[in-house]
Amino acid sequence: MYKNRDIIARLRERIPTFECVKGCHDCCGPVTTSSEEMSRLPVKTDAEHEAALNDLSCVHLGPNGCTVYGERPLVCRLFGTTPSMPCPNDRRPENMVEPEIERQVHHYIANTRQVLV
Repeated sequence: MYKNRDIIARLRERIPTFECVKGCHDCCGPVTTSSEEMSRLPVKTDAEHEAALNDLSCVHLGPNGCTVYGERPLVCRLFGTTPSMPCPNDRRPENMVEPEIERQVHHYIANTRQVLV
């Protein structure tokens, strides 16, 4: 787990950020994340998970947006930072994520046990 924690921290530092459209949650659907990342998020009930899935939204999406923004999973951080996952509102960081970092994020996702957020 500690190795994964270090990988997550290193990748987070390399993914650029940008200002989202206030109130937007167009990229906030159900996603999978590593169990390490999941351990950083508040535990939700089965009923909350079921309701979110029925709405095709994220269980951590609140009325004002992402309630776990600071701890959001790597896949959520990639949205809008790479041409392969563009922001539906044409927002983006000044400098897009480096292709090698995007590759490393996808590699991490493919090689860790993923659970539904």
